[in-house]
Amino acid sequence: MKARQSGVLMHISSLPGKYGIGSFGQSAYDFVDFLVRTKQRYWQILPLGTTSYGDSPYQSFSAFAGNTHFIDLDFLVNEGLLSEEDLHGINFGDNPREVDYAKIFEARRPLLEKAVARFLETGDVDSFYRFAEENAAWLEVFAEYMAIKEHFDNLAWTEWPDEAIRRREVDRLAHYRSELSDKLVYHRVTQYLFFKQWLQLKAYANKHHIEIVGDMPIYVAADSCDVWSQPHFFKTDEVGKPTCVAGCPPDEFSATGQLWGNPIYDWEAMDRDGYVWWIDRLRESFKIYDIVRIDHFRGFESYWEVPADSETSATGKWVKGPDYKLFAAVKEALGELNIIAEDLGFMTNEVIELRERTGFPGMKILQFAFNPNDESIDSPHLAPNNSVMYTGTHDNNTVLGWYRDEIDDPTREYMAQYTNRKEYETVPHAMLRTIFASVSFMAIATMQDLLELDSSARMNYPSTIGGNWAWRMTAEELNPIIEGELYSLTKTYRRMNTDLINK
Repeated sequence: MKARQSGVLMHISSLPGKYGIGSFGQSAYDFVDFLVRTKQRYWQILPLGTTSYGDSPYQSFSAFAGNTHFIDLDFLVNEGLLSEEDLHGINFGDNPREVDYAKIFEARRPLLEKAVARFLETGDVDSFYRFAEENAAWLEVFAEYMAIKEHFDNLAWTEWPDEAIRRREVDRLAHYRSELSDKLVYHRVTQYLFFKQWLQLKAYANKHHIEIVGDMPIYVAADSCDVWSQPHFFKTDEVGKPTCVAGCPPDEFSATGQLWGNPIYDWEAMDRDGYVWWIDRLRESFKIYDIVRIDHFRGFESYWEVPADSETSATGKWVKGPDYKLFAAVKEALGELNIIAEDLGFMTNEVIELRERTGFPGMKILQFAFNPNDESIDSPHLAPNNSVMYTGTHDNNTVLGWYRDEIDDPTREYMAQYTNRKEYETVPHAMLRTIFASVSFMAIATMQDLLELDSSARMNYPSTIGGNWAWRMTAEELNPIIEGELYSLTKTYRRMNTDLINK
């Protein structure tokens, strides 16, 4: 039996602050302090990678690089890399409850360019050079990719007009490295600043006995340096375009399924290479997280493959994945790892067997538990100890939005009976109380549900582009009442972080 613990799901972008998007700044440290005061063990976040068209952290230009939007500007001022005057009068967005990604994209780049120039003049360049050398395996490809991509007006690499650089021919690569040397430096230094600030924040959290639960998308974006530099690991044609893409099949939520568009791995090629790419990816992930949640875990057993020219996911088919061979190779190289398997969606005995063989805890989503007429595998009374219980994920509505907009009266009545909801009790509190009372060793409260917010605070609508990943919390919302309710749930259901009880 694993010891009972709890935590909060809150992405960095959703933290409060004055520069349009959450960052690794003081509000992040304040959030760690909030977790400490409420005796939590875990802070779960979404992927920290760069975001592209659609702003999704699950569609990144690199499986290794970080999102420079999270570099805190006040900390750069404190280091002398920016001045207060540099920040004066810049519009980062007009709504403190929502990220305006277009304004962030335009406003931050000139500031980071100033910071990079001043860093090269006055900063700790020796530390930067050490970082660049230690991370050269992924950093150089990322810097090349971004510099060339910007040179070609941010086109995806398969659309670059220079065919030779699409194929990474040595002479053309040397040409662009020389011509775009300033941009290469910019991307190297901003990655240094990103990881410096993040690792300082993580060290603060760990010092205070808070563990970071990170998130790893199973797939990478077609528009990424990973596919550009190693196309042989993906199912692509002779010009690098995917021949088939990822998604999930039609179900009760979508008659056409979900078409994600990510290229599919060539698992046979990865197997011949000993899964080194995955070993490297996980090794790097555990440098920046304490626990890694792997998204779409069932795709390792079998994945839904859709022809690249399809308009919907309905034309796809199930294809066998690497199964346990991948995790055997990872275990041999890296030892036992703290991984959470996101095992949602269409489950089969084979997927369950794979999860059980790895020993990774799976996920249970309370919003899926209430079928008045049938049993649900997400019901808390069926959850094993080796599982993680959530009210919902980033792809779900908030509890209040779900209750008001997505379920019928019989489901509401069953939910009230199951949770023993009192007349005076709010729906979000009853749901949170139920996940904390469950036998799952880990209970994760979504921040929006702690704040009892409606569907306007939803993080993502799957298979839609635009308007997602934008919700932000204000500093005033994290008040003593919210803190007291989380502390009470944690204490009542014996999930107190034992390292913090006497602190």
